[in-house]
Amino acid sequence: MRRYLSAFIALYLFWVLLSGYFTPFLLTAGAGCALALLWFGHRLGVIDPEGHPVEMARRAVAYWVWLFVEIVKSGWAVSRIIWHPSLPISPTMVHFRPLQRTAAGLVTHANSITLTPGTITVEASPEEFIVHGLTRDSANGTLSSEMDRRVAACEDKP
Repeated sequence: MRRYLSAFIALYLFWVLLSGYFTPFLLTAGAGCALALLWFGHRLGVIDPEGHPVEMARRAVAYWVWLFVEIVKSGWAVSRIIWHPSLPISPTMVHFRPLQRTAAGLVTHANSITLTPGTITVEASPEEFIVHGLTRDSANGTLSSEMDRRVAACEDKP
């Protein structure tokens, strides 16, 4: 029940955020649409621990804040490389075994690497991640990284 309630709240808040209008009709229509989507989701079987992991919510918010700061720092570093007259890049591919055990954790880690400027996840599997970095330092920064540990911590049960 908690999973359905949190899914309804998330869908309804998303509706209100995108709508931007607070008339009684639109607020009621948003609630109706959120309920309809919940019913469809229930019928499709996508409101499950993998599709809507509410257990990870508190730790995920802290992770997103940390990730935003890392994206800004990495964006600044890539901007400095681009503006440098000699364009000091050293493209590098690295392979490592991630700490994550769930599909949601693996996807979160792979997408977080790709969101961070200067790195991109080329291949992701439970056995191995292959990451391309714009510089040797950025690629090596993904090996046994803080990001890997933080995503794995989000997976652990509270």
